[in-house]
Amino acid sequence: MSILYLMAAAAEYGPHLRARIAPVMIGIGPVEAAIATTLALTERRDTLPELVVSLGSAGSRRLEQCEIYQAVSVAYRDMDASALGFARGETPLTGLPATLPLAPLVPGLRPATLSTGANVVSGAAYDAIAEDMVDMETFAVLRACQFFGVPLLALRGISDGKADLAGMADWTQYLHIVDERLAEAVDLIEAANKARG
Repeated sequence: MSILYLMAAAAEYGPHLRARIAPVMIGIGPVEAAIATTLALTERRDTLPELVVSLGSAGSRRLEQCEIYQAVSVAYRDMDASALGFARGETPLTGLPATLPLAPLVPGLRPATLSTGANVVSGAAYDAIAEDMVDMETFAVLRACQFFGVPLLALRGISDGKADLAGMADWTQYLHIVDERLAEAVDLIEAANKARG
């Protein structure tokens, strides 16, 4: 099975991942991610990957810091058309629910729910989010993958969330550990891929 790896930022792409994969860098936030993922898949439209794997960091106040989680679902926290009668998170006129499932699931990876949005979440802002962890790209990546009919596997390492963020260093301080553990998760994915034949 051919796999296309995607990452948002060079800061998350450390030596352990560099030794294993050469991802397409898609940028930070839903807009950049949607554009770059669509472009990457368009460039490969004649030989589409059989699986897209999105890797990176996430914030969480309830999950274990520096651990790796596989997103089993993703919601779009920016979308609110409730004034028009749509459920919060539901994109109008798409026919899609507010929360979308993600598959395939890889044995050995911890499951968690994910919320995507264009804001960095910190402190009390977590109170308004039902999902286990937050990022800024996965929902956009999933919608691009759905357009091309390619499944998406999303892995996130928890880089922050236990304490309020005060600057870039609060996000980057544990990325070297997240890199090492994401690389181990990539090994699991590659082994599962080989087992499938």
